[in-house]
Order: sequence, then structure tokens, then C-alpha cells
Amino acid sequence: MRVVLFCHSLVSDWNHGNAHFLRGIATELLARGDEVRVYEPLDSWSVTNLLADAGPAAIDGFHAAYPALSSERVDPDTLDLDEALEGASLVLVHEWNGHPLVERIGRHRAGGGKYVLLFHDTHHRSVTDADAMQAYDLQHYDGVLAFGEVIRERYLARGWSRRAWTWHEAADVTRFHKMDAGGCDGDLVWIGNWGDGERSDEIRHYLMAPVRALGLRARIHGVRYPAEAIRELAEFKIEYAGWLPNYRVPEVFSRFKATVHVPRQPYVQALPGIPTIRMFEALACGIPLASCWWDDCEHLFRPGADYLVARTPEEMVQALETILSDRDLARELARSGLDTILARHTCRHRVDELMEIVGAIRDTPAEKAFTV
Repeated sequence: MRVVLFCHSLVSDWNHGNAHFLRGIATELLARGDEVRVYEPLDSWSVTNLLADAGPAAIDGFHAAYPALSSERVDPDTLDLDEALEGASLVLVHEWNGHPLVERIGRHRAGGGKYVLLFHDTHHRSVTDADAMQAYDLQHYDGVLAFGEVIRERYLARGWSRRAWTWHEAADVTRFHKMDAGGCDGDLVWIGNWGDGERSDEIRHYLMAPVRALGLRARIHGVRYPAEAIRELAEFKIEYAGWLPNYRVPEVFSRFKATVHVPRQPYVQALPGIPTIRMFEALACGIPLASCWWDDCEHLFRPGADYLVARTPEEMVQALETILSDRDLARELARSGLDTILARHTCRHRVDELMEIVGAIRDTPAEKAFTV
């Protein structure tokens, strides 16, 4: 079938974690013999910032790493939807698209489109910017794919959509898997962006302070770190290495002994059950993981078996010390986490789930359906 995807960017993962999952889903669909068309805006800020940070070679690197994936950069206001959606069976519209395009696609569907049309929400804005999410016109969409049960329930309770399904992110295990690097660059690596103040204190208390307390060799990759934060990292003797192409993450993980998961405050405080995609990717790569506490109310993982949990900075120090000193336990954590990913959380699993959702929609169109 022909699948059409509208997203902020496929080619750039600069402060754009959604690209990770979308690349994996597109890769899995292509592997099944489906045709995938991707449209992204000409002026996406992720691409603009990537080019300013790393230059055109960064885009070339994406195409070299993902030769089967491509996207068309278009003006959303003038895009010919008749042409873009011709022959489509399934259309996924990511929530980082502008309101006018989301509405235009809905009207196109209402005007006779034969495809299944789904809105894909992978952000915390349903809680932190509810007015912006309510402004999306989804009346002609078949439903919403929400990357957490709490977000699915919010769409239904607020009447933003008549139907919604929980569709978590996952790891693309064709890309994210254990590698043998043949060397070690340090004790701890963390790959994550600064986060606009959403986890600044957590980075300081659960990452920087434990590194100093244990005297670890540590590296951080990520973007949007202010000058003050970069100075702090230097004071804590933590190497700051800037942007890292996501497809190189397995290679970097393979050269360190441990990593950590530092969720953003909105997910810990108001959106339980949703980890960042980097947690899926780390476990898929077989690196021992210590995580700040988050409420795994959907039972995605096995806390304590797949990873160690730290509710306080002191517990993070203890967790990292345990991982680094007890290599048998570290190997068991890595094995258990990888087993959970392979059993439940790959892009293959998510495409299977997507196909079940599409089948249910075709059996019961939105105009005849009750909320599920």
C-alpha cells in the first residue's frame, strides 16, 4: 500500500527526537513492501538549525545512513494535496505540522479521500499547551495515535477526537543494536538535549553531581546547551561533544560502560507512562542503564531488572556505582533490557499495531464508531 507521512522533518534529528521513531516506522514499512512518501516543510527549524550547526554534510550523512529513505521539502501552504495524496491508503499527520495544513488535509479527506487518516501526537503539549492542541481541526480524521495512554484519554475526554489509540514509540532494531567497538572511551555517556529548562535541575543533580561524586569519565552529546551549562560541564570535568547524528548512537554507546535516562518534568509530573525514545534505543543497544524515577504505569519495562531506578540523586550515585563495579549485574541488566525491547518494543511491533488499527478503522469508519 501507499503510506503518506507529513512530519516536521525526516532528514534532521537536531532537537527533533520524533525523527528517530518516524525513520524506524518508514524503514519497517518499506521492508514490508509498502511505498512511503514523506513531506516536510521547506523552512523546518530543525533542518535550519542542523545546517547552521553541522553544515550540508549532516544531510549527506543522513542519506548515506538511510539510503532507502527520502522526503520532499515543500511549502505546506501551496502543496497540491491531490497530487501528494494520490493513491494513498494510509496518511499519518504528525502533530508538529501547522494548524492550516492539518485542517487542509482533513478537508481533502472529507472531499472524497479514500485513505485512512490519522493524527500522530508524540509530545507533551496536550498538557502544557492545551489551547494549541485544541485548535487542531481533526473532525475529518479517523482518529489519533497517542504515544501514551494518558494522552489518548485526554483527546477523548476533551472531545478533540472521536477515537484515539495508544501507540508508543519504539526502537528501530535494524539500526539500534549492540555493537563491539573494540575499545572504551569512558564510564558514562548521556545523549540528550538541554530541554528549555524542563530538566535543567535534573541534569545537574542526577547526572553532573554523580559524575563528580564517583570521579567518572563522562561525555554528553546534545544541543541547545546554553553557555552557562557548557561552563558547568567543564567545571565538573564532563566532556561536552555537541550534536550527534542519531544513527551513530549505537556506535557511541558501545564505547561506554553505562548511560542514564533523565526524563523531562512534564512527563514525570503530568504524563505518567511515557519514557523518551532514547530509553528504548539505549536498551536496544545493550548498554546498562540507570533511570531517574518515572511512573511506568503502562508496564512497558521491568524496573529493577531492565534498568536501575533512582528516586534521589543519592540513589543515582549508588545505581551508577553498582553498575560500574558489578559487571555481572551490568551484563544482566543489559540482557534483560534487550530482551524486553525485542519482545515488545521494536518498530516491527508498532507497525503490526498500526495495521491492526487501520483494519479496525476500515471495519468501522469514524462516522459510525463509538470511542474505543
